[in-house]
Formats: sequence, C-alpha cells, structure tokens
Amino acid sequence: MNNKLELVCPAGNLPALRAAVDNGADAVYIGFRDGSNARNFPGLNFSVEEARQGINYASAQGVRIFLALNIYPQPPQWKTAVRAIDAAVDLGIDALILADPGLMRYCVRTYPELRLHLSVQASATNRQAIDFYHEQFEIKRVVLPRVLSLAQVQQLVKKVPVDVEVFGFGSLCVMVEGRCALSSYVTGDSPNTAGVCSPARAVRWKETADGRHSYLNDVLIERYPAGEAAAYPTLCKGRFQVGRYVFHAIEEPTSLNVLGILPEIMKSGIKAIKVEGRQRSKSYIAQVTRTLRAAIDACLADPEGFIPHPDWITQLNRVAEGNCHTLGAYHRPWQ
Repeated sequence: MNNKLELVCPAGNLPALRAAVDNGADAVYIGFRDGSNARNFPGLNFSVEEARQGINYASAQGVRIFLALNIYPQPPQWKTAVRAIDAAVDLGIDALILADPGLMRYCVRTYPELRLHLSVQASATNRQAIDFYHEQFEIKRVVLPRVLSLAQVQQLVKKVPVDVEVFGFGSLCVMVEGRCALSSYVTGDSPNTAGVCSPARAVRWKETADGRHSYLNDVLIERYPAGEAAAYPTLCKGRFQVGRYVFHAIEEPTSLNVLGILPEIMKSGIKAIKVEGRQRSKSYIAQVTRTLRAAIDACLADPEGFIPHPDWITQLNRVAEGNCHTLGAYHRPWQ
C-alpha cells in the first residue's frame, strides 16, 4: 500500500490557496499572472508578491507549492516564460510544471537543481515518451493525460523511472491533453499558446425571451431556459442540432471522480492525485479538498474495507459539471 498518496490541489488566487492548505492539500499548484500558464483568465493567477505570500503561508503548514508554466511559448512569449522561471527560482518554488521542451532545456542548463514535473499538456502517455523527458530533462514526475485506463496507468507506474500523478477530480476534455485545437477555429487563439480554450474576450451572453444564450464570438454555444444554471461556454460542451435532434454532440458536461477506485490507485504506487480547477472559486477548492482529504485518509486507514461515503459523493456532485461524475477512461476494459 502506498501510504504517501499526495493530494495536489489548484489555486487561482490567494484565498483559494489558503482554502486548499487549510482543508488538507499536500501541494497546491498556481500560475503567474503573465500568460505563461494554461488558465489565462482576467483576474486569475498570482503576481510575484502574491505568490511569495502564498508560498510563505503554505510552507508554514508543510504544504508544497508547484508553479504551472504549461504553455508552448511562441517567439514573442519566450522572454515572459523565461522571466517566470527566474522568478519561480527566486521565490523558492518546490517544482515547475512544464510542457515545452525548450523551457525544460533552459531550466536544466540554468537551474540544474530545480525540480521539474512534466505537464499533462505534454501528452506523454507511454513509457518511451516519459523516458525521453526523464533522460533529456531530468523530470521527476509526470502528470498523465486523462485518456488512459487504470490498467494502463498501473503498467506505466511499474515501468517508468519517475513519480506518476493522475487526475482525481474535475472537468474532462474531449481532446487529448496538449493537442486541443477545436476552440481556436472559433476564437482564433490556440489553448496551447494563449492559455485558455474560451478566452474571455470571445465570450458573450444574451438575454432573450426563451432564456439566456451563450456565445463564443458569433457562434451560439448553448441556450439556457429560465431557472437552468448557465456554465462558462466551451465549444466541446455546447448543445448542437444534429439532424432533427439537439444534444451534447461532442461531450456531455460531467466531472471525473476517482473515489470508486481509490484503493486501486493507492495500491498501484501512484504518487499523487490532482484536482482540476484553478479557475474555480474558493468554496469549490475548499469543498473538494476537504472531501478528498477525508476519503484518502479513510482509504489509508482501511484500504480493504474502503467504501466511498454517500455524503462524499453528494458533496462532490454539487460542484461537478452537470452535477454528475464519471470514471472517464479509467474504467475502459478494452484499453
């Protein structure tokens, strides 16, 4: 039994960071407010001074801070990305989460002692790819994309020379991580370089007689009748007319939740489970962190008798997309 399963939680601002720390996170991942990470929303992320305050708060309680620097910078972004690395080192960040090989090479040459984690955006799904990043850039951990079955993850853990981190809760994406191009056809910005699949400048809302409509630029994404909660518009999770039917033609809104396979995750030797959602609210971070902390501790105390408490499921479903959950690719028996 792996008795050191880490809970890695997101934070988009200082209150969210404190909520994650106070509710039991082992590590918190953040981003700088400079477009160098894949959650580049207005009003989100940290200045250098705010990051310093967050690191001090977390360190006082034995919680580590990781910095997400997970875009693929184009030439105009390169200096910004390098400055972010330099600032992270100056702050004493515990690890950088990177996807771009050029930035990894800069880290290895300039700061050889800096701990590097391979971002999910790198889409490393096999042993050979992970070995490459380990050999070339000395990565210490890989965050696996959410396209592998649990059996595939278990085999990778046995064969790769680095720690393995998997997603445990949060939104799913129809694309293979790191290869999303769908929204760029509507917004003009690639999520892998601009840092967000639905940039705020492209989002529009319109109140009509039949309810609230959401748009990306001029493309209607969703119609919400009166009383239905409206979600942030993303192209893959809109409802579209296909033939005579209107439905979620690409992907239905739902959230990943691994509580049902938590004992198997612990037994496999997986090092950490990660929560998606740096763009989420402080209350979301607090609720999810608190619930997963209770579940992990209960599973560690009695792995053979572990059964997810119904209240845990209820609490997580309340903050899940579509108010429901799935095991995603983890439960695919054919993989």
